[in-house]
Amino acid sequence: MAKQLYDPHMFNYMWESLDEDRFVVGTYYIEDNKPEWDFVDHLGQVQRLALEGSTASWMEVKEETPEVRERLTSKVLGYYEIPAPKGTKKAIVQLAFPTAAWDVNVNMPMLLLSISGNIFAFCDKVRLLDVYIPRSVAAKFNGPKFGIEGMRDLLGVYDRPLCLQIIKPKMGMTPEETAAQVYQSALGGADLCKDDEMCSELDNCPFDARLEAVLKALDKAERETGEKTIYLVSITDESSRVHEKARRAVRAGATGLLLAYSAGLSTLKDLADDPEINVPIMLHPSHMLGMIETFSWVVLSKLCRLSGADLMLSPSLWSSLQTCSVEEELRTSQTLRAPFHNIKRTWPMPSAGMYPGLAEVLIQEHGIDFIVPAGGGMLGHPMGYKAGAMAWLQAFEAVLSGMSLQEAAKKYPEFGAAAKQWGIRERPKTPWGYAGPDFHPKFAPKNL
Repeated sequence: MAKQLYDPHMFNYMWESLDEDRFVVGTYYIEDNKPEWDFVDHLGQVQRLALEGSTASWMEVKEETPEVRERLTSKVLGYYEIPAPKGTKKAIVQLAFPTAAWDVNVNMPMLLLSISGNIFAFCDKVRLLDVYIPRSVAAKFNGPKFGIEGMRDLLGVYDRPLCLQIIKPKMGMTPEETAAQVYQSALGGADLCKDDEMCSELDNCPFDARLEAVLKALDKAERETGEKTIYLVSITDESSRVHEKARRAVRAGATGLLLAYSAGLSTLKDLADDPEINVPIMLHPSHMLGMIETFSWVVLSKLCRLSGADLMLSPSLWSSLQTCSVEEELRTSQTLRAPFHNIKRTWPMPSAGMYPGLAEVLIQEHGIDFIVPAGGGMLGHPMGYKAGAMAWLQAFEAVLSGMSLQEAAKKYPEFGAAAKQWGIRERPKTPWGYAGPDFHPKFAPKNL
């Protein structure tokens, strides 16, 4: 009897076949270009992907029984072909990975191996677009300790976006210079400030001295303004040192921590799970940028949220670092705030090149539950650092009260100077639902 080409233990499945609580599901874009071939068996390629993410070797082994495959091999839930030229196959594929493969010890490294291990080695192009995390897996993670609601409680700010100052230059300032800078932005109303991700331990700016100086400056600003500013101090380091550094920072009074993605999601989870580390943790994703051809921002953000990020930088149309489509940018922001089993919501932070004239479009895109991180777009204000922070809050206040930013520029000297420096942006509009803008009542000439 001829051997069946497509193993039913893998292929005779669809979403309705599953006990969804027992599978993690990856959604992938795959592409193979074989113009020299007369026939491209793309399901055969999918079978290679599914086997590589679970049980198989390139040679059959007698211990890989039908029972083992049924219990532990990935399941092909969907193959959705995308039209392509002859000799090219493009498709969206959904693979379900049984949690039985690691359910005794659910952990992020094994989860990542399942959905994103050798699977990237086979097709000409593979991109992980999304991942479904079942309730049973999410229950093994604590997620953010504070999240959006918890950080609003810390700051006592509930009715607007938050504003964060990025300490610039990225490195080189002394503790005293750093403290003087954040003191000014705190006087202007900045809700948070953070080390640049490149700032760690420098001869002229030791970690402990920088933390002490900044906390003293922010205490002084709080006594003068009555408003709290959270300082996210960078703790990125070797895995053997980062936890001790985090605990040391908290004992010294740190109000927040900054961890770069390069330290790893397990390190993030370890910190977030520690009851002694009772401050918000920001995840800085710059190291992710080398992965975006194979991982979508949606997947990366969902996994960071699951691992405990209270806030994390996210992509933006308005960014000086264009990394994805507008749609992926917005789905990332929405994914960070969507209901997710037991996991708290994470702050999106549309980032890179932000300035106060973007306030209206950012609120249009994200509502009020986002944090805007501003380095040059605050510190580059012509009237100084305090005025740079004030300009952001004035812009938020204007938009949320119904005032145009053009009116705000006339009313507030600080925002007016920022608008003159960087401009006021209006989001492009698309006249969906009509033959074109000439027929759309919002766009067409009124002929009055």
